[in-house]
Formats: sequence, structure tokens, C-alpha cells
Amino acid sequence: MKRILIPAGGAILATGLLAAGLAGSASAAGDVATDPMAKSAADAKAIAQYWAESNGAALKAATESNVWDKSDVAKLQSKGGYSADTKPGSASPIGQETKKTVKVQNVNLPKTIGKVFFVNSKGEKKWCSATSVQSKYRNLVSTAGHCVYDTAGNADVMSKWVFVPGYYQGKTPWGIYVGKQAFTHYDFDVYEDYDRDYAFVTVYNGIQLGNATAKQVSKADWDKYQGIKDAKDVAITEAEYQKCKDLNGGETPDCWAKTDTKIEAVGPDYPGAVKAFTEVAKEQYDAAPTGSGNGSKAPRQTKTENVTKSEYDSYKGLGYRKIDARGNYTITHYFVKNWVKKTDLKGYYKTVFYIIEGFAKDAGRLGDNVGGQGVAWNQPTGKYVRVFGYPAAAHPDGNKNFTGITPKWCYGKTSKKLVGSAAKKIEEHVALKCSMTEGADGGPWLVNYSNSKRLGYVNGVTSTFNDQDANGRVDYISSPYFDGETAAIYKSASNVWSGKIL
Repeated sequence: MKRILIPAGGAILATGLLAAGLAGSASAAGDVATDPMAKSAADAKAIAQYWAESNGAALKAATESNVWDKSDVAKLQSKGGYSADTKPGSASPIGQETKKTVKVQNVNLPKTIGKVFFVNSKGEKKWCSATSVQSKYRNLVSTAGHCVYDTAGNADVMSKWVFVPGYYQGKTPWGIYVGKQAFTHYDFDVYEDYDRDYAFVTVYNGIQLGNATAKQVSKADWDKYQGIKDAKDVAITEAEYQKCKDLNGGETPDCWAKTDTKIEAVGPDYPGAVKAFTEVAKEQYDAAPTGSGNGSKAPRQTKTENVTKSEYDSYKGLGYRKIDARGNYTITHYFVKNWVKKTDLKGYYKTVFYIIEGFAKDAGRLGDNVGGQGVAWNQPTGKYVRVFGYPAAAHPDGNKNFTGITPKWCYGKTSKKLVGSAAKKIEEHVALKCSMTEGADGGPWLVNYSNSKRLGYVNGVTSTFNDQDANGRVDYISSPYFDGETAAIYKSASNVWSGKIL
């Protein structure tokens, strides 16, 4: 899909909530790449239902992002390095537009963090870490670019993308927020440049869903239904399959039966041969020979059924329609016999169709519910940051320290010395000593974090995992450097309204 490039000019800059916090930004026309995600409220509702049905079964089944394999967890290099392209700037956290942060020593987890869930090009359910951030319409999520765009499949945006703040084992305490539009740097979108591995996603108002239930419906109703739906093959007996086939003129579309059993015609004397009765038209039955050969008339293999007038009028099978002397509408079925052998016997199946229904209500805007972190750019290294995320993957040596169930954090000074990665040809990352593993990718790096307010400024997102001392354990993580071009992406996204699902 061709991307839409949005010039990040002054006309897009925020007023109101953002005005107090924006300063020293750079405009970078052509750097902003954007893609639609859920294109309509109906699409968004179906996506939310997909994740919520069966008490969050899909959410529970998801596993951590797997962009980084063991060979990618390598030593960061000291080549290259970032350079600030304009003056430092920032956008204040939600609720702190005119207030100063206060330093507190206790560590409290921010209310804004959670997981983004999506389906990749392989059909796998995956998740990354993310946070709500400041925006004009309080509807913006910050995460890693590779948690939005499918770099592994060289595809467009991830499918069924949602953000769940405060996620815990299938629970969605603040609702499910479906992605509407993704914003990232053109270089990441097109060239997969991990120096730009960040993204901002606008989300619809949250949706709260009760326990979704599956209701069995006809194929026609299933086709018409616009929400989430499912179809499952259930085992049936050979007799049920044959009945379905007989009633539908040799085919099985009306009852959607099928078999993966291989059946071959043979003679009556073939070892292990069995009789199979095939429905034919009355004329073919009358012309069929008697005896035991294939295609012979099967004595007493006729069946007459009484049907309704509507069934009589709509019937298109091989059976012979007739109104009997009493005025009953009848269909008579005629059969000939064949001798067959069955090989690769596996089974007979019928497709059953379901629609997913459940209670739903509007949960409101993301920022109104959980707040939003500020955003900062062109900050110097050597500043203390708190990094939050949901690490889950094992270390390269197989040791699994994290479960991904609850968020973890790291604290320390950012380093400019470790800025490159042989795995992704990275030249402009900043690094932090931290042992969190994959699953934490996309999590925020917060400067000036106030533990009392649980707010700070996103100055990076976890992108890579690294092993500096080559002992098979992750000991450093890295983030793209947030510069003026990052600010341009952020400000373009922060001024876009997304709307409601319900």
C-alpha cells in the first residue's frame, strides 16, 4: 500500500492543551508516514469483539513480540551516534500542562501503560508494551514502530491492533482501544530503519465488552452479520453426511457437509468393496439395469418424503416432485448402487456458523481514563530515565526471568556510548543498562518521572535487546533518539481526531 505523506508544518501544531508544553520543535515535511488501521466504527467494534470474546481468550492466547531472535541479541557497537537537530522541546503530561513535576523517591507504576495486541502476517496473536501520551483529543498511544508495522512479513500495519491499558490476564479494566491511524517516520515505514523505530497511533474511544457469547445461525444470517463471527467444522457420521448429500442432489451446500475420505469406484468382487448408494434422477433410475454391477438399479432404494409447499417450490435437487392424490407435496428420491473402496479414511464434517454477541458500551477517551505521559525530544544523554514494560521472553541462554503478566521497570542514566547494533544497522540509538527481555519492546522511557503523579515525559521507547558481556543474558536495551523529526511525527498524530465506536 502506498503511504500518505503528511507535511508537518506549522498549521498542524496544537493549541489548547498542548500549547503550554510545546517548545523548540523542528518541522520535517515529508518525514511523516501514516496508514489507516480500523477504517470504520463497525470494523473497530468487530476487532474489539475479536479480542474480548470468550472472556478474553484471544488476549490470553497472545504471546510477546518475536522480532528479536537469539542472533539479534548481540553487542551494541560504539560507532555513529545521534545529534540533536534543534533545541530541546516537550509536551506536558495530561493534567500537568501548567504544573511542575515533583521529585519523589518511591516507585509507582504509571496508570498509562499497557499492552498493544495485534495479529501479524503469519496469523499469530502477539503483543508489545505501550503507553498513553498527551494529545489534543486525548486519544494517542506511543510504542515501537515494529509493534505497529509488520517488518518481519514486509507488510503494512499489523491486523486487529488494539491498546489495553492496565491489562492483566485477560482483564481490560479501562476498556479496549482500537487503533484508527498509525504514524511513524517515513524511513521506518519504507526502509525499516530502526533508528526510527517508534510510532504514534490514534485510537477510537474505548469500548467495554461483557462476556461475549457465540450464537449458532444459518449460513445466510452469518453472511449478513457485520460483527465478529466464526465457523467451525464438527464431526458427523457417514450416515449424516450421506443424508445431507442425498437431500441436496448429490451436492452438500445447504447443510455444508464435507469429507476428506478418499472414495474410489471398484467392481463388486473387489476385496473389501462396500456398497454406496448414489441418488439419481427418476429417468436415470428407470433406465438403470438390474443386477449387482455399478450403476445398477437398487430395489426398494427409493424414499418419498412429505414437504411444505415452500420446500416443494424451492427444491432443486434430483428428487422427483409430485402432489399426491391427497394434495400432499412430496419429493421421491431414487438411488443406484455402486461398489467402492475407501482409502485415507479420515472423517465426515459439517460446518457450523456462529455470530459473536455481547454487551458493549462506550468507555470514553483514553486520556480521560488513564491520563497521558508527556513527550520530550532533543534531550541530552546522561539523564535518569525510568523504563516500563512487560518483559516475557527468555534470555538467549534459555533462562526465563519474566512472565509478561505484570509490568517491570528499570532505572538509570542513558548512555550515548552504546549506540549501534549489528543486527539492525542502527547508528543513532541511546542505551540503558537493563535486563528486561522481549515483550518490553514499545515500553516508554520516561524522563522527569514523578512517582506521586505517575507522570513524566516519553523520551524514547524500547527497541532492541542486547548482551554486552556475551554471557547469554540481556543486559542493555536501546531506544531510538527522539529528535526534532520525532517531534514532527508526534505533533502530526497528536492533532488527529478518531471518534467513537458506539
